This record gives sequence, structure tokens and C-alpha cells, in this order.
Amino acid sequence: MQDNPPVIPLFDSPQYLDEGNPTVNQHVADITIHHVYDAALVYEHAVDWLSEHRFNENNYKTYRSELTTYLHWCFDVEGISPAEVNRRMMNAYVNYCMDPPKELIAYRNVAQFVTVKEWGERVPNPLWRPFLGKKDNNQPLAYRLSDKALKTKMAILSAYYGYLINEEYTERNPAMMWMKQSRFSVSPLRGNMLDDEENIKSFSELQWSYVISAAEALASKQPDLHERTLFLVSLMYSCYLRISEVAARPGFSPVMGQFRRDSHSGVWGFFIPVSKGGKRRTVAVSNQLLVALKRYREYLGLSALPTPNESTPLFLRHKAAGRGRDAGLRNANLGVRQLRDDINFLIQTAADLAQEDGFEQDAQEMRQMTPHSIRHTGITHDINLNGRPLSHVQADAGHDSIDTTSQYLHTTKIERHETAAAKQINRLKGIN
Repeated sequence: MQDNPPVIPLFDSPQYLDEGNPTVNQHVADITIHHVYDAALVYEHAVDWLSEHRFNENNYKTYRSELTTYLHWCFDVEGISPAEVNRRMMNAYVNYCMDPPKELIAYRNVAQFVTVKEWGERVPNPLWRPFLGKKDNNQPLAYRLSDKALKTKMAILSAYYGYLINEEYTERNPAMMWMKQSRFSVSPLRGNMLDDEENIKSFSELQWSYVISAAEALASKQPDLHERTLFLVSLMYSCYLRISEVAARPGFSPVMGQFRRDSHSGVWGFFIPVSKGGKRRTVAVSNQLLVALKRYREYLGLSALPTPNESTPLFLRHKAAGRGRDAGLRNANLGVRQLRDDINFLIQTAADLAQEDGFEQDAQEMRQMTPHSIRHTGITHDINLNGRPLSHVQADAGHDSIDTTSQYLHTTKIERHETAAAKQINRLKGIN
């Protein structure tokens, strides 16, 4: 049996990244179940972020090594989620890297994964270690982390946290906060926060109409492939969902029973048991989403609305899985990557339709959108077009602060002038 290194490398070379690795999957699942509730979600985000850098080989290798070391420290050493890390904890990580355990130091560079010829499977290299030391005359030198290497580490983590902020996984960047207070800071660093207008990427009303119209057309032409897509985007838009909240991962499989009817008021809600920061919430369900749910369930051959505690998977596979722990199963939920592929295909199809109709600029903008843009769009449209109260949107979106929700409130200078023009300084003037 193949031995594992004392720290499991988490990310194989780019050509193997999307396939996943059984050893890594089991390792992440064990952490998720027993130690850190959102480890699988963090891992998915890390894979997605690394995928964006897969075409720069040097960057990819540096980034994956740093993420592996950092997530090992979070999960295995401290037993915490990256969302819990603050500047003080980041300093503890720096100290850990300055003086790592001796058993985690290697003195020659080796591959993180190797292929076992007997069964053709990629496995962690038992000789790999997360830290690389130096020798002099074949004798190990005291481990030393240079200032340049430390600065690179923190820059990588800051970039990763910037990605997590845009994905609304967390609202703070502890690596950036540490850098700001460190000897490396030469000027105040500007956080990559959600209140940067360019980071709130949402579809315009016209663009979103093309997305929904494309989904409806695809569902009519190829229901076996796209009834699922139509319901997926309808649900994510209506309930402001992150893709991780409707995707299966270790410890969580979304089911129809998350649609719940309140026995006293008769209103429907969509229950989210685990989300960013470990919070749970119930999102108000619109009448149109109920119509979409009934259509989707009719296509699946189910009753019009879910029964209490119904365990039917929310999103079925089009065909049974060919390998892995779900091999042979169709009646199983889909993961983040599969759902993202469905949405990306829909967005590109909608962009093509917009371009055919002469909306070239809109089409270009649409092609820059991501599945997370659907959450932003639902929030933006509800506040600015549907006039929902900010407090209601805040609760449904799961925002910690009304300030975060307020960032979606779009007003122009003209609109602000119009609402300010008639303001009175003394509203009671002239009243006896």
C-alpha cells in the first residue's frame, strides 16, 4: 500500500486538476466531517482560483504550493476555516512558516504527485514536504525563510482572499491586513472589497432577459439537458444563491425538502442549512419561482410541490456517473463544477443571441459574467427594479450588515438631485 507524506498535497498538475484525486477527496471529506465544516467549499474555491492560473506554469506551481501549506495550517494544525483567520492568526501562520516542524522540511525538490504504474492512478508522493531547506557539504542548514519568500507567500494569500471576497465567501483579507502592518508595507493597501463598483458584476435588465429567454428556449428544444438549467438559474436568481449553496459536496447534498411551507402563514421558503460563515437562513420564495419549481418537478415526474422532508436530490445527473464513489448513480446531486459548466454554457448562448440582435456591447459584457453574477443580479434587481426593502433583501441574501446590501443600491446624480430638491429644512414651519 502506498504511504502518504505527513502533509497531503492538495492540488495536482493542471492537466489532472479537474479530474480530482481519490486520496485528496477522502482527506478533504474527513476534514469537513470531523474538523472544519466548510473545508470542502474552501477546497472548491481554491481549485477554481488555481484553474484561472493554469496557463502560467510557474505561477501555478508557486500558488498551489502556498495554498497547500496554508490550508494544511488552517485545517490540520489549527482546525479552523480560512474565514476565521484574522491578522493575529495570520501572524501565527507566519511564525509557523519561519520555524516549521523538522519532519515537514525536505532538502531536495520532488514532485507532489506520482503515477503508480500498477493501476495508473495519481497519488501523493511520500517524499514530498511542504518546506524546502538547504544543505551545505551534504549537511542540513538551519531552515530560513527569506524576506522575499515571505512577501511572496503573503501576496499569494492576499490574492486568494481577494478571490474569496469576490465570491462572498469572506469579507476580510487577513493577509492584506498583515502586510499593511508589516515591515513590507510602504503605502496603505487598498482592500479588494465588494464595495468596489467594478466587483459587483450583475446583468442589466436587458442582459438578464436574454439569459432567461435562452434558458427557456434551450429547455423547450432539449428538455433532457436544459430543464435542469432553467430551474437552476431561476432558483439562483430568485433566492440570491451562491453556486456552492445548490451543489453537492462532502457533508451536504441539496434536496427538494429544502423548499418548505410554513404551516401557519402558508408561505414558502427555501432553507439553506449551511452557508458562508456557517450560517443558516430561509429565503422567501416568489410566486414565479413556485411556478418554475412545479414545471421542473412535473418534468421529473414528481408531485407539483415537495412534501415535508422530501429527500429527492435537487439536481439529477443527465446520466449515471462513470466512476468515483457515485459510479452507476444518476439519482445523485451535482457538484460545483458541473453546475458551473451548465451556467457558463447558458451565459455564452445568451450572449450569442444578444450579439445576433445587434447588442454587441451587451454581449461582450455578458461573456465576462460568472455564475456568481446571478446572485449579484438577483439582489440588484430586487432593490433597484422591484423595490424590495433593504432589510428584506439583507435577510434573504444572508448579509451580515445592511451596509453590504446597500452597496447594491444604484443611484445616479440626477436621481439623487431629484429626491433632494424638495427637501425641507423645517418641515413644521408655518404650522401654528
